[in-house]
This record gives sequence, structure tokens and C-alpha cells, in this order.
Amino acid sequence: MLELVRAGGWPMIPLLLLSVIALAIIVERFWSLRRKAVLPPGLGEEVRAWAARGRMEAGHIDSLRRNSPLGALLAAVLDVRHRTREEIRERTEDVGRHLVHRMERFLNTLGTIAAAGPLLGLFGTVVGMIQMFLGILDHGIGDVNQLAGGIGKALVCTAAGMIVAIPALAFHRYFRGKIAAYIVDMEHEAIQLMDALDPRAAAAQRAAAASNAPNAAPARATASVD
Repeated sequence: MLELVRAGGWPMIPLLLLSVIALAIIVERFWSLRRKAVLPPGLGEEVRAWAARGRMEAGHIDSLRRNSPLGALLAAVLDVRHRTREEIRERTEDVGRHLVHRMERFLNTLGTIAAAGPLLGLFGTVVGMIQMFLGILDHGIGDVNQLAGGIGKALVCTAAGMIVAIPALAFHRYFRGKIAAYIVDMEHEAIQLMDALDPRAAAAQRAAAASNAPNAAPARATASVD
């Protein structure tokens, strides 16, 4: 492995640095984007229970905001709970954009590494080929096997660039998809909280539950007769 790095020459140095940076970003994003860190289980239900009991003190809301990205979004809904539903929705969208930006931290760098890796590898190969042909110009072709070995060494940088770029691109797309799925779930929790805060929506839900209850009772009675 060390021989391959030496064969690639000095252009291998930036490729190695990019590989270290990409690995650090991947590990950090895996830790930061854990589901329980972004969407703590049961948090949405707990906040809706607060809303139902009217326990929405400033201290509770500030603690919720520091809890997680989902908590920050739900806290934004509670901050403007006395406004119209349209204003609450606008505030939620604004806060959501900031949360997406925060969750996508370092992903632009990872995407840049995925794009720059093959280019740096190609650059290293070109530099190696230039050096090899300059040597031929000075000393002649000489041994054909030695010429083939020089071409192989020059191509090491291209292979290294692809090795760096392919995982970086794969994880970049993976994290973007994961964040998009989180945003959908967070929007769903925010809408449920808005419904809980809206008296008309809450009354409609209670009416729907009450209308379904009599239908469920005869069904159970029929099942018991059978």
C-alpha cells in the first residue's frame, strides 16, 4: 500500500487529505443524524399532551427547543400558538429551513470531495505521464517493461481518486435522503401539534371519535352473539 502511495507521487498527498476529511465527515454525520437525536421517540405525543393540559410555560418551551431538531420545530409552533394557522405554518417553514441547513452541515464539503477526487486523480496521472515522457525524451524508450511500469504508476492516482470519490458520493446521497425523510416526519409532527392547538380541529377530532364509538359497539355486540 505504501509503495502505491509512493508510486503516485506528490499528487497523492491531497488525495490522502481528502480521504481523511471525508471519513471524518461521514463519522460525524452518522453520529449527529441518529434518529433518536433528531426525532426523539414519543416527543411529539408529550408536547401534544402539554398543549392539551395547557402546560406551555416559557421554561418548558426553551427546554424543548434545546432538545433536538424536532423539539426546535415544535417549540417554534408553540411560540406563535396564539396567531392564525397560516402564520403558524409560515413560522414552521422558516424554522424548518434553518433546521435543514443545520442538518446538512458538512454535506457540501462531502459533495465537493466526491467531485474533486477524480479530477485530482486525473491530474496526478497527467503529471506522471508528463514526467515519464520527458524521461523518454532525454534518455530514449529503453526497456519496454520499464515503460509499462511507468504508465501503471501514473494510473495509481486515477485509481486513488476514484477510491476517494465513490464512497464520498454514496454517503452524500445517503445523508441527503435521510434528512429528507426526517423533514417529512417532522412536518407531520408539527401538523399534529397545530391540530391539537386549533380548537376547531380538536373539536372535529372529538366528534369523529364520538361518531365512531357507537358504530364500534354494535359490531362488538354482533360478534359476541355470533
